[in-house]
Amino acid sequence: MIARALLAFLALPGVVAFAVPWWLRPRGVPVQVAGVPVAAAGLAILVWCVRDFLVRGQGTLAPWDPPRALVVEGLYRYSRNPMYVGVLVLLAGWALAFASRTLWLYALAVAIAFHLRVVLGEEPWLARTHGDAWAAYRARVPRWFGVVRAPGS
Repeated sequence: MIARALLAFLALPGVVAFAVPWWLRPRGVPVQVAGVPVAAAGLAILVWCVRDFLVRGQGTLAPWDPPRALVVEGLYRYSRNPMYVGVLVLLAGWALAFASRTLWLYALAVAIAFHLRVVLGEEPWLARTHGDAWAAYRARVPRWFGVVRAPGS
């Protein structure tokens, strides 16, 4: 299971959050220190979520090997999609580190793609797969970020 999780990490956020930004970065521009802690925070969020998918959900972030259980703990108490938030924070760190408009535009494009993927693909699948547990979770936790809401509020 750990090997599958590592492969999924390398194949998906490895490309979106590391390979493409590295390729898009401006050459010869000194790294702006302000971007480093932002990127580190995004990486920490991403790794935490991958771990929760593996340990709590018994699956990976890959669509071909999703968690078997609905993950509602850890950062998933505050966002239904903290892994995507982590990737976007990481991309913001890249954009800040290289003071790059291209990397900001890439981050915006990724954010739009994530939103469409979540709304059109993942949420309908979660509703079919997890039924009432998904409905209850969806009612109390915001899609992207925010505070925990009490059931029924």
